[in-house]
Amino acid sequence: MTCFQASAELVSKLGRVAVIMGGNSAEREVSLKSGKEVLRGLQAAGINAFELDFQGDAKAFINTLISDKKFDRVFLALHGRGGEDGTLQGLLDTLEIPYTGSGVMGSALAMDKTRSKYLWQGMNLPTPQFAYVEELKPELVTQLVSLIGFPLAVKPSREGSSIGVFKVNNQTQLEAAISTALKMDEQVLLEHWVEGSEYTIAILDGKPLPIIGLKTDHVFYDFEAKYESDNTQYLLPSGLSEEEEKSVGNLAERAFSALGCTGWGRVDVMRDSKGRFWLLEVNTIPGMTDHSLVPMAAEAAGISFEELVVSILEKTLRQ
Repeated sequence: MTCFQASAELVSKLGRVAVIMGGNSAEREVSLKSGKEVLRGLQAAGINAFELDFQGDAKAFINTLISDKKFDRVFLALHGRGGEDGTLQGLLDTLEIPYTGSGVMGSALAMDKTRSKYLWQGMNLPTPQFAYVEELKPELVTQLVSLIGFPLAVKPSREGSSIGVFKVNNQTQLEAAISTALKMDEQVLLEHWVEGSEYTIAILDGKPLPIIGLKTDHVFYDFEAKYESDNTQYLLPSGLSEEEEKSVGNLAERAFSALGCTGWGRVDVMRDSKGRFWLLEVNTIPGMTDHSLVPMAAEAAGISFEELVVSILEKTLRQ
């Protein structure tokens, strides 16, 4: 099969492209895999793309971007805090270097699961009942659980890739999970556990791609199920009716837009036993590894990986 090739005109307009990967978050290794796949795809399409491993040294990073061989734009393949939370986006805005994906506000809000849920709640968008804690106070935790009930999910508010996420069924498990999660983030989300089917909706240029249903033999779609397991099942088509696909796609668009997100991303939802859909979170820089969901959804829509990464990058010409 012939690989997609960008036009000479587009290659010229895009100029020198830095694919920024790595970072110093807990998702560094996943980011390196995503970045290398993005780099391969861009180069295969003829784009003048180069690898840039950001390791948290802002001065060295700035010097590289604005050196004699300066970069014209950036494809962000960073995951987690320090790359997906608006901080690097703010730096790039200051340097006036266009970059892929959401801006400062959308990135920061989407990274913060608790504030995302408050915003959705205020807009009457369905999201599971929740609370948050900033320290382990048994009496407070007991009060919160009386409102939410078991089972529930414990999540660091600003981590990704399901890192530090636990399903808890009783008070003893809960206190241990909160203690662990607090080591990863100063704010921990407690969320009602929705029993049912999980779906993910990739967003490209603000519009949903075909929905993917997820099945795993793990307790939930955790880090191993996402990136390592060969037993995870990806349902394409999702198994939803045409009407349900349209409804969930619309919900994902609204949730994405509500946080001020733009360009591309992914929205994760659960469907409970009564058929109701619940918003979990938005990812503004989803994984792009060989196990990742956005490339799968794009392929189902007839978009090759090379076309996908060039399309995402092309949006920077509008900035």
